[in-house]
Amino acid sequence: MAAVLIGVPDAAAASTVVAAVLASAAVAATWLAASRGWRTSAARAVALLALLAGASAVVGAGVAVGEPLRSPTSLERAAGDSVSMNVELVVDGHVTAARSAPFGSGHRVRFPGTLVAAVSSDGGASPGGLSVPVVAFGAVSGKAPVIGSTIRCSGTIQRTSPGEDSAFLFFADDTLNVVAEPPMILGWAEKLRSGLHDVADRLPGDGGDLLPGLAIGDTSSVTDELDTAMKHSALSHLTAVSGANCAVVVALVALIAGALNAPRWLRVVCALVALGGFVVLVTPEPSVVRAAVMASLVLFAFVSGRVVGGIAALAAAVILILTVDPWLARDVGFVLSALATFGLLVFAPPLAALLARWMPRTLALAVAVPLAAQVACQPILVLLDPTLPLSGIAANMLAEPAAPLATILGLASCLVIPVLPGAATGIAWLAWVPAAWIAQVARTVDGLPFGRLPWIGGAAGVVITAAVVGLALWLVIRGRAAGGRRPAAATLVLLLIAGAYGGSLAGTSVSRLLTRPSGWMFAACDIGQGDAVLVQDGDRHALVDVGPDPKPLAHCLDELGVRRIDLLVLTHYDLDHVGGVDAVVGRVDQAIVGLPGRDADTRIPAKLSAGGARVVRGVAGMSGRLGELDWRVIWPEARARDMMSGNDGSVTVTFSGRGVRSIFLGDLGEDSQNAMMAAARPTPVDVVKVAHHGSADQSEELYRRLRARVGLISVGVDNGYGHPTAKLLGILARTGTDALRTDLQGMILIAPAPDGALRTWSERRADAPVPVGGPG
Repeated sequence: MAAVLIGVPDAAAASTVVAAVLASAAVAATWLAASRGWRTSAARAVALLALLAGASAVVGAGVAVGEPLRSPTSLERAAGDSVSMNVELVVDGHVTAARSAPFGSGHRVRFPGTLVAAVSSDGGASPGGLSVPVVAFGAVSGKAPVIGSTIRCSGTIQRTSPGEDSAFLFFADDTLNVVAEPPMILGWAEKLRSGLHDVADRLPGDGGDLLPGLAIGDTSSVTDELDTAMKHSALSHLTAVSGANCAVVVALVALIAGALNAPRWLRVVCALVALGGFVVLVTPEPSVVRAAVMASLVLFAFVSGRVVGGIAALAAAVILILTVDPWLARDVGFVLSALATFGLLVFAPPLAALLARWMPRTLALAVAVPLAAQVACQPILVLLDPTLPLSGIAANMLAEPAAPLATILGLASCLVIPVLPGAATGIAWLAWVPAAWIAQVARTVDGLPFGRLPWIGGAAGVVITAAVVGLALWLVIRGRAAGGRRPAAATLVLLLIAGAYGGSLAGTSVSRLLTRPSGWMFAACDIGQGDAVLVQDGDRHALVDVGPDPKPLAHCLDELGVRRIDLLVLTHYDLDHVGGVDAVVGRVDQAIVGLPGRDADTRIPAKLSAGGARVVRGVAGMSGRLGELDWRVIWPEARARDMMSGNDGSVTVTFSGRGVRSIFLGDLGEDSQNAMMAAARPTPVDVVKVAHHGSADQSEELYRRLRARVGLISVGVDNGYGHPTAKLLGILARTGTDALRTDLQGMILIAPAPDGALRTWSERRADAPVPVGGPG
C-alpha cells in the first residue's frame, strides 16, 4: 500500500478513505469470526485476514500522514529547478567516505541526516520546522562530523525514487560547517565509539578493521575488498547489529540482576535501560530497531507474568515499526532482519530435527540455524545479487561460533575505555582473535571456485525462489509430521526443478561462449561502482580506469582472456577509478595518468613504473595507435592549471578506427564538459562512456553534439548516489543514445558488425543490434 499511495496526488485524502474502509472490514471480519467460533479453520483464516487488513489500514494512514512531511512542495520545486539553498542538517548515522564523489577542499563524505531548515535563493523553502530524511554528500576539512551534530552549508537537492527511506539527496557546494555538537544523550556514545575506533586502529590487519563492525555495527573501517568478501561468503549480517547482539546485552544484564536477587520488575527495568543505551551506542539502524522493539515486547510480557511467542512478538514489532515509519518496508536491512528471525523461529527446529538423524544434535543445530536464516532471506537476496551462495552455510558454520566472542569482548572494550584504557586495549586484543578468524573465513570462502551459482534476478527470481524454498521446507516439515514419508508429487517437482536448473547452468555456459562476440571492440567490466572499460583491436588492448577493487577487474580480464595492457588510461585518482590498479601492475606497457591532487596519488604512477610501465601525464594533444585504432587525448589542456586534477581534470580520450568512433569522459561535470567541448570541439561518435556513472551533473549540449548510438554507464547496483540519474537517462533518450548499464546487464561487450551495426552482448540480457549508419 505504501508504494501505491506515494504516487497519489492527494495521498492524505486517499489514504484516509482506504484506511476507513479497511478498518471497517477488519471489524466486521473479526466479529464474524468470533460469532462462528475461533476453533474452525475458516474462522482463524478470517481473523488472520482481518488482522492483515487492520495492519494495512494503520500503515496506510502512516504513509498519508508522513508523505507530505517528508516531501514538502517547496523542496520538490527546489529539487526540480536545481535551486541552491542554505540548509541545516542533523547527522543521523555513521559518516563514511564518499569514494566516488569528486574531491574538493578536504575529503568527501556521505551520511544519512535530517534536514531541519532550508532557505532557497527564490525564497520557496521553509526556514525551519522541517523533518526531511536525506542522504548528504559534502567535503570536510578536518574531523568528520559525528552522529547528532548539526551542520549548516549550502548546496542543491535531488529527489530520490518514491518509497526510498530518504526523500532527497543533498549535495553540498561548500565545506560542511558544524554549528552544534551532539546533545548529551548522544555525546557519550560518540566518545565510546571513537575510543573503540582508536583502539581498533592499532590492531593489525582485517581483524582490527572488522572489530568495530562486530561490536557496535560500525563498518566505516572495513575495506571494500573485505566488505565484498563478507557479502560473497554470506557473512555480512555479522556486522549488522540485530537480534543476537540485543539478546546478548539483555541476557547479561538480566543474569547480573538475577544474581543480585533483584525482583522481576527491577530486572526488566535494568534490561530495558541497558537495551536503550545499547541502541544509542550502535545507532538505531533498522535491524537494531526491529530487534530492540521485539525484545522490549518480550520483556513487558515477562514482567506481567505472560509468555509471548516469538512469532507474535516479531509480528507485533514489525507492525509497530511500520506504523511509525512505513518507508522501512523498503529498507533491505530491516526486511532481511525480519525474515532471518522468522526463519530461525519457524524453520530451524524442523531442519535441526531432520539433520539430527544423520549427525550429532549439536552439529545439526549448527547447520540448521544458518541454513534456516539463509533460506528465509534468499528470495530477497536474489534482488541484490542474483546468485545462490553455496558456500554461505559452511562459512557461517565456521564463523558463527566466533561472532559472540568478538561482540561481547569488543563491546566490553568499548565500555571500559573511559575508565580503564589499558584494560580496554587488552580486551580488544582478545576480541581481535575471533574478529581476525571471521575475516579470514570470509576471504577464504570468497576465493573458492563455484562458491556462488547464477540465478534468475528481478521479480521472477523472487517468486521462483520463494516457491522452491517454500516447497522444500513444506516437504521437510510434512515429512517430519508423517514419520519420514513425503508426498511423491512434491518431491518429483523439486527433482525436476533441480534437474532443469543444472541443465540450464550447463546450457547457459555453452550459450555464453557461443554468443559472446569474439571480435568485440569495447568491454565494460562489471566491477561495481566505478569505471573499467577495455578497448580491443586484435591482440592489442587499452584499459580506461581500473575500478575500485583488483579482484573483480582481474576476474573480468581473465574472463576475456586479456593478459597484457598496451595502453592504460587512469582518468583521475578517485578510488572508484584507481583502486583496482594492483590487478594490472606488471602487465602495462604505457600508462597515461591524470595530475595527482594529493601526495598519496603519486604512489600509483610509482607503482606502475616499478612494474615496468612507461608513465606519462595526459594532456590534450597526445596521440598514438592501438593496432589499427587511433587514440587521442583531448582534455585537459596543459595550460588549464586550475582544472587538471580531480573530476574536472579527468583525462578524456577518443578512439577511432574500424568504422567506429568513441569517447571516454571520465568523471567530467557539466562545467568541465562545456570547457572541454569549447576547447577540443569533439565530433560525433558512435560510443560514449558516460561521465561520472550517470550523475545529474551533465551537459546536454555535449551529448547532443556527440550524437552517440550507445552510451556505456559503468555503475554499481544500489550505489546510494542515485546513479544513473533520471536527468542523465533523459538526456540520452532525447539525443537518441541507447543506455547500456553494468548494474542491470553485468559485463557489456560491443562489436562492429559487417552490416554497419554495433552488436551488443551482455551477461544479463539478450543480444541487441544497434544500427549505426554513421554517428550523425
